[in-house]
Amino acid sequence: MLLLDLSTLAPEERAEAFHHVLNDSSVPNDVVHEAPEAGIRARFETWRVGSLDLFDVRSTGFEVRRTARHVRWHRDRPVVSVSLQTAGAHRAENAGERYVLGPDDIGVFHELAPRRYGWSGEGASWAVTIDMEQLGLPVDTVVKASVRLRTSPLHDLVLTHLRGMRRNPAALEADPGAAALGNATTDLVRALLASAAHAEDDRRVRTAMDESLVPRILAYTRRHLTDPELTPDRIARAHCVSRRRLYEVLGQAGISLEQWVISERLEAACLLLASPHHAGLPVSAVAARCGFTSPSHFTRRFRRTYGVTPREWRRHRCQPQPRNGVALGQDPTSQPR
Repeated sequence: MLLLDLSTLAPEERAEAFHHVLNDSSVPNDVVHEAPEAGIRARFETWRVGSLDLFDVRSTGFEVRRTARHVRWHRDRPVVSVSLQTAGAHRAENAGERYVLGPDDIGVFHELAPRRYGWSGEGASWAVTIDMEQLGLPVDTVVKASVRLRTSPLHDLVLTHLRGMRRNPAALEADPGAAALGNATTDLVRALLASAAHAEDDRRVRTAMDESLVPRILAYTRRHLTDPELTPDRIARAHCVSRRRLYEVLGQAGISLEQWVISERLEAACLLLASPHHAGLPVSAVAARCGFTSPSHFTRRFRRTYGVTPREWRRHRCQPQPRNGVALGQDPTSQPR
């Protein structure tokens, strides 16, 4: 949903509108624009995925300053923001430290802690906000972790997960699995923060790691879906658990590992088959790229799931579509699911 596009407002109204959006969705802040005389530009979009609020902000240079005075006026349910810097280099000051956030960094800010944040020139940020009570970590833990996230072995895993959520937030918002995705994301962020803030043998780290085991397993498996050598034993070793424990925790979550992997690989194959950029890729190559070692096995599983062969799926998806969205010569009731 579009929250605000400053291009629709008169120049003299833009600063106030910018401040209103920031201060309406968070505690009060002081906002300083880099070059207001040259014109302020900004676009704010938001989505709701389960318990999470997602924001995309693109704007000219600015800095948000949150002081202890501002923090006292927090809302009833404070949040923790977890952000990716999608354009430009972002400056931050948190826990008494100043640092720069680039495209491979995760920025974390607790609403109940003073901080500074912003960028010069044209920049953009994508953020997830998590209710402090759902996150279940004290303010000092979040602040301590925020300046040492890269010390955690979970940093890159969480970074990949957040990047995946950013690709199509509107689709995630409408997906039946949105609530589960929101909970899994909260578990991953909690584990990352606990890991970065405390020693590995700390009880809080062990608890967070245990609670995030299922989402970590699924995130790891998604990252290696195209590898035909991905096996249950390899997944178990990567998470320091036995194969039996792997099946046990997934079973408690209602997940059959083999069926889940097949389903994820088939969804990836659907995207490749429907892509005009891969129209010349043989079906056997699509199967291999998606982690299937046998083209015939791939075709059987594809037909069983979607009711058509991979070639039929590609032919239907790639042919010209009329305005009503139904393929030419295609019975609307017989479209593959």
